[in-house]
Amino acid sequence: MELLNGLVVWRELKPNTAWALCGVITLLVAGSLAVRVLRVLRPQKDFTELRLRVRTWWVMAGLFVLALALKDTYAICFFGFISFLALKEFLSLIPTRRADRRVLFWAYLAIPFQYYWVSIGWYGMFIAFIPVFVFIALPVRMVMIGETSGFIRAVGTLHWGLMTTVFTLSHIAYLLVLPMAGNPVAGGAGLVLYLVGLTQLNDVAQYCWGKSFGKHKVIPLVSPNKTWEGLIGGIATTTALAVALAPVLTPLTRREALLAGLIIGPGGFLGDATIASFKRDLGIKDSGSILPGHGGILDRVNSLTFTAPLFFHYIWYTHF
Repeated sequence: MELLNGLVVWRELKPNTAWALCGVITLLVAGSLAVRVLRVLRPQKDFTELRLRVRTWWVMAGLFVLALALKDTYAICFFGFISFLALKEFLSLIPTRRADRRVLFWAYLAIPFQYYWVSIGWYGMFIAFIPVFVFIALPVRMVMIGETSGFIRAVGTLHWGLMTTVFTLSHIAYLLVLPMAGNPVAGGAGLVLYLVGLTQLNDVAQYCWGKSFGKHKVIPLVSPNKTWEGLIGGIATTTALAVALAPVLTPLTRREALLAGLIIGPGGFLGDATIASFKRDLGIKDSGSILPGHGGILDRVNSLTFTAPLFFHYIWYTHF
């Protein structure tokens, strides 16, 4: 036990953040109980997928809570690993040129560098490294190899993949290293919990509203199950939760929290729709199978690819 304490350094969580994390566990308990009740009340229906989803939620939420309970270094490594898995999944779906195998090494190498800039709080390099320096370096490396066939597709695919799976998601990690003075009520962990919690709840709310009242399709050619009723209901629910949770987890005023909800709600929808377009172009339903009942990593972080940078820069320019 002493060795464990020597290896693992726990974060000093603010009381508000600790209570919010307990709330996450409470929601999961409620979800598990709800599945049990449904199986008893409706034994004729097959709830296998729902049970898988809830079981996987326990694993994902458990790892997420553990990451937020650890010191910044460990939590940043956790989000860096998520980016690695997401990029690996992305590249496994899109065939790459044989000549680009050495270039892929440099693409993966961008992940530890990007999260290192996060760990030291170097905002200038964090915000420019992938969009500027990696954007220049990767095509130069391809040029040096000398293979011109399929060059545009290869460089565009690789850079979009890095932006989607590494650059956007690294904004979640950067919330952890923002100055405590900017959010004295819950710190960086509170901001991460606020962002991720609202984004995931937004997905659930849009699904529930759509299933209950959905009739009018939003983007039938991309995602036939998405409706205007689900979108509007989800945004309204997310905005209400954003205002309610803001005093507990963020420095946002009521008006600022209202705008945050109006950013996260549509942002989550657009992120989901963008990844859905990507999968539809490839002719696949799920990006992977690593998360039983949910699909792949990209299926789970799709909304965050938009909400993470949007919320980060909103909170950055309003309070830091």
